[in-house]
Amino acid sequence: MTRIFWLRTLALSVALVALVAGSARSMAAETHLKEDKSLRETDAAWSKVAATKDVDRIVSYYAPDASMFPANAPVVKGKEEIKKAWSGLVSAPGFTLSWEPTTALASKSGDMGYTSGTYQMSMTGPDGKQISEKGKYVVVWRKDAGKWKVIADIFNSDLPPPAPPKQG
Repeated sequence: MTRIFWLRTLALSVALVALVAGSARSMAAETHLKEDKSLRETDAAWSKVAATKDVDRIVSYYAPDASMFPANAPVVKGKEEIKKAWSGLVSAPGFTLSWEPTTALASKSGDMGYTSGTYQMSMTGPDGKQISEKGKYVVVWRKDAGKWKVIADIFNSDLPPPAPPKQG
């Protein structure tokens, strides 16, 4: 009888451990999905803020040590320099910008993540004609004090590069 008791106890213990482990994995996956959703929502909210052209609110999404990697321009480092870059963009005549995240993925630890997606931008050119551009972006995010903050922001156009100047 003792042997049967121990076998049943062992089987019950194994089943209990498997149940607890499965529940923990399920809870971890659910938490991870919440972080992915939070990241996507933060990026989408940032796009709405960018449409307002409020530079202070736009830049509030960046971490102090962030970098911006604009196409055909040097890297912009730090929040103050990023603010200058955004100020130049939003002050352009006819400027509009919107983007939509298509991917949002947080790390298992929930303290880092990235979003990627597409953007549309337009402004009035020096000749008075509307310039429109579509492109793609990747943003790396870090959780600081419970809030997602941009640490790297890179974007580039889907348009082909301009033709090189003709040589005489």
